[in-house]
Amino acid sequence: MKNSSIKSVKSTNRTIWAAMIIFSVLITGIPAFAQQTTAIGTSKIWGTVDGVAIEGVVQGPSAQVSDLQVACLFEYTEGDIFVSPPALPPALNGLVHLDQDMKGLVTEMRKNGKFLGHAYETILISPPKGTIGGKKLLLIGLGDRNKFTADLMIGVGSVAMREALKLGVSNFALASDLKDAGIDSPTALVAGNVVKGIFEAYRAQTWLKDKNMSTFKPVSKIILLAGPAFFTTAGEGIQEAISVIKN
Repeated sequence: MKNSSIKSVKSTNRTIWAAMIIFSVLITGIPAFAQQTTAIGTSKIWGTVDGVAIEGVVQGPSAQVSDLQVACLFEYTEGDIFVSPPALPPALNGLVHLDQDMKGLVTEMRKNGKFLGHAYETILISPPKGTIGGKKLLLIGLGDRNKFTADLMIGVGSVAMREALKLGVSNFALASDLKDAGIDSPTALVAGNVVKGIFEAYRAQTWLKDKNMSTFKPVSKIILLAGPAFFTTAGEGIQEAISVIKN
């Protein structure tokens, strides 16, 4: 029953997202999203590092099935993820879908100061079964949107991996959510930096484990989410980062 419920959520969200993308393009005529897009649900293993598979998936953070879903948010400003532009249109905005499926909880937490979104701040949520595809939801802060640089994402990747190891999950999905929040970020560099940070943290814990100073359950797969218009570019950054890490 549990698996069928989650699959139902994932299937429904995919259908809605696909329909809304088509509707958005037809109504608004957004050329940036009408060209060179990748189908929702597309997945590809970009490579492996230290036995951990790195998979790219065209999916939103609400629909992706995983042990842990990681979403990133800036410090709150009124309507920031809903105002388009600069945020992505609601049809394409994974943060909007996540907030909606969580019954407005994400926005409520941000408004009332329960989650401030300071850089590297974290909060762990246990969504009711069937709410989203992830069994757990981890929010990571990105700080002041006006001070964002791609280097920040190295730290975000490290925080995500450390929290995943604490929880003992076999896999986790991460959505940087920068485009959703209206940041015109360098997609390839951001994706690559996330991967670099993830494995900086993983290798640090492995080093401690080799010295009998740490114990953890190995992670088998990292799932990096991307929107339909950014999948290929993100993959290029991920593959470049994998090459650097392995060398």
